Amino acid sequence: MRSVRGFFQRLSLVALVFGGLVAAPVVLAPSAMAATSGIEINQVAFEGNSKLKGSEIVDYLQTKSRGKFDAATAQADTQRILEVYKRSGRGLASVSYRTVDLPNGRVDVVFTIKEGDKTGVKKIDIIGSEAYSASKLRGLMSTSEMNFLSFFKTSDVYDPDKIATDAETIRRYYLKNGYADIQITKASGVFDAAQGGWIVTIGVNEGPQYRISALNIDSRLPNVANASLTRDIGLSVGDVYNGDALEKSVERMTRTVARAGYSFAQVHPRGDRNGPARTVAITFIVEDGPRVYVERINVHGNTRTRDYVIRREFDIGEGDPYNRVLIDRAERRLNGLGFFKSVKITNAPGSAPDRVVINVDVEDQSTGSFGFGGGYSTADGIIGEVSLTETNFLGRGQYLKISASGGSSSRGVELNFTEPNFADQRIALGFDLFRKQTDASKYAFYQNWITGGTLRAGLPITEEFSVAGRYSLYASTVKIPNTVSKPYDDCTTPIVGTTPTTPTIGASCLTNGEASLAIKELRGTKLTSLIGYTLQYNSLDDRRNPSSGLFAEFKQDLAGLGGASHFVRTTADVRYYHEIYDDVVGFVRGQAGNIIGYGNQKLRQTDNFNLGPELVRGFAPSGIGPRDISELPTSSSALGGTTYFGASAEVQFPILGMPKEIGLKGALFADAGTLFGYHGKTNFGTGACVPNNVTPTFTQGTCITVEDGRKIRSSVGASILWASPLGPIRFDYAFVLSKAKNDQKQAFRFSGGTSF
Repeated sequence: MRSVRGFFQRLSLVALVFGGLVAAPVVLAPSAMAATSGIEINQVAFEGNSKLKGSEIVDYLQTKSRGKFDAATAQADTQRILEVYKRSGRGLASVSYRTVDLPNGRVDVVFTIKEGDKTGVKKIDIIGSEAYSASKLRGLMSTSEMNFLSFFKTSDVYDPDKIATDAETIRRYYLKNGYADIQITKASGVFDAAQGGWIVTIGVNEGPQYRISALNIDSRLPNVANASLTRDIGLSVGDVYNGDALEKSVERMTRTVARAGYSFAQVHPRGDRNGPARTVAITFIVEDGPRVYVERINVHGNTRTRDYVIRREFDIGEGDPYNRVLIDRAERRLNGLGFFKSVKITNAPGSAPDRVVINVDVEDQSTGSFGFGGGYSTADGIIGEVSLTETNFLGRGQYLKISASGGSSSRGVELNFTEPNFADQRIALGFDLFRKQTDASKYAFYQNWITGGTLRAGLPITEEFSVAGRYSLYASTVKIPNTVSKPYDDCTTPIVGTTPTTPTIGASCLTNGEASLAIKELRGTKLTSLIGYTLQYNSLDDRRNPSSGLFAEFKQDLAGLGGASHFVRTTADVRYYHEIYDDVVGFVRGQAGNIIGYGNQKLRQTDNFNLGPELVRGFAPSGIGPRDISELPTSSSALGGTTYFGASAEVQFPILGMPKEIGLKGALFADAGTLFGYHGKTNFGTGACVPNNVTPTFTQGTCITVEDGRKIRSSVGASILWASPLGPIRFDYAFVLSKAKNDQKQAFRFSGGTSF
């Protein structure tokens, strides 16, 4: 509702009265109107309103407490209330008012509201699109059509500001994909009372798609050679014209020439089109601009967010040379924070011809949430989470989250805090505190409690590339359960009625799931202290649902700054997305990792990589890699490996005949990878290896037999993905093509969660 309120605070009263309002029944008593006009109003009250509070309505009215009553004004206010309800998705509401005489010669004005059912966007018409389907363009919009999920969502509420933003999103999408002449010819909505909702129309005039025929730089600045700016161009000859890449190229050139001492320089891209060839030659003109300085930066409308949080998004300050490119960049940054419903930056003349005043108008929006989460996965079972999140803590732009989770096999608490601009620099500094417990399962024969914390710092180098560092300190406490349902240590402590006590061929304490000696070695509490860094490149168009771009991440961690672990761990993950066809997205991924111990210390099982469906779908958690096969034929324990690599290819596509707003997609995938290299202990005794003794003593030996090969595991399969109102849900079915002898398979994999 706050978004509705914020929108109407920007509308003029004249527009509310005369801007095409829909009439609604108004019940008045003519005699009362005549009798009460000009009388003082005691209070303005509302009845029948449950979707909107009176405090959310009263600001839009001209009828005010302790003001003079005017019948015409009160009647106009009923229309204003109707408009408020229409914008909040209740277009069939009706409003009447009455006056109540008071003994002191004053009156109360009471507005009676019948809110009616929700009336959202019934239909979105896209006119003039040929290069892209209407469903594709509707998918770019934050506004959606009403469907059977409307009682869950608010994206189908009509908001002219959102429609204007959606139209700009569509325009930028066309520009990004080569349509340099794109025009949005219409972006409006009409309320259709018969259909009980809004009909939104977006008109486009696409024009041809252009490719780049030439890239030139025309530097008109002394001592700035064309060649010195070439590396700032993020385009290539032969590429499809890309408006986003052009904009970023201009930004980079502007910063480069500013560092060279030309603070007033301006970069203007000029496109020379060749219509028949459908090509464009781009020339970047670099020249000195007018010497105009920033006199003041005025911030308006921020009732919660502090001024400095807004000002720090500007690369220029008061007294600096004015540069429009940097102003536009600041506006994009402010919009990207998620703190504001709207951001608008305008210029005004300063106190002198060479001075300019920058006015920043923002409208705060709610940034806190109290969430209940739930989910299920084949690895962890049912799990629930409750969390409190604030992305603009105390209006300082800080991130804070407190969460607690619990489920059938795991539970924990966590506190996360991030200061995004430490010491007035673009350094994100934060910490995490956590306590997590994982119970024993058929995938891991031990319980593990991890308690600790992480200090982290991140620094953006460019818009796409960033560097982050971290220090982690945590204690891991491992226990081996030994119960009737989980007899994982009954070779050491027999369980009456469960542990075999007589010589039986093929039956012993080893045959009911005894934990490996490599796992029993973990018992107790061990401290790990490590320092690490991450290099990340991210050019994805959408982090939650990408359709194009590259994500690459390289991580290294060094453990051994105290504690019991001594290793160097290196991992790499690269993902590339490309839209093959309208709404059909191809995705390839490569990943690899290695861990080595040092200081004459063997790696422990929990230090190793323990992988399964994360690397190759179709396998159980910890289902691939080195295993202790001493307990075969009935069971084996995953030991983890020191080296892995894998690749995946996936195609995601809309499900035929399914409305896109439902959020269902299908996928086909192929995975391949391997995990190998157990470098831990194999003999846990003090002397020569003692083998397991099945009869007559039923004892576990002092050594293990390790299966450790480099066989490539592979699988193919299909998935259903649902971006549901309750969170993302994914169901995978995989068919294993190749495996090692004792790998554990899992054809079905289901995972999902929610935050509501």
